[in-house]
Amino acid sequence: MIQKIISGGQTGADRAALDWAIANDIQHGGWCPAGRRAEDGIIPGCYCLQETPGRNYQQRTKRNVRDSDATLIITLAPELAGGSLFTQEWARKIHRPYLHVYPYLEWRKWISAFFKTNAIRVLNVAGPRSSSAAGIEQFVHEVLDEAFMKRRENLPGL
Repeated sequence: MIQKIISGGQTGADRAALDWAIANDIQHGGWCPAGRRAEDGIIPGCYCLQETPGRNYQQRTKRNVRDSDATLIITLAPELAGGSLFTQEWARKIHRPYLHVYPYLEWRKWISAFFKTNAIRVLNVAGPRSSSAAGIEQFVHEVLDEAFMKRRENLPGL
């Protein structure tokens, strides 16, 4: 069962996942670039993130993929680009499970199968920043609602 959600704290998908975790009393954390760097300035202190030694976004991505049991890449488009594509490539390189979810008829089935086939305690959530994917936050919340609803339904006694 998922006990913690981690991400890099960037605007958009990352922060939406952290906000969702906070609102749902789920532990959160992850790595962010030195100086808590994000596209909108400094990542707010309400997010429990560790800073990498450098300001490079790829360094924090590598650590978040490494420190999680699986990565969920949430986008609004079927094609991956930029940091989302790098996240997928790094997960593949270090043999970590990952799933790319985007608004498509079958995405709920993908989520269900992914969580059934992977033992996930720490989930890394990644995706585009706000400036390149307006409205991503709402879809991230919808995906996490679905993922956690399915997990709770499969728990004995609930």
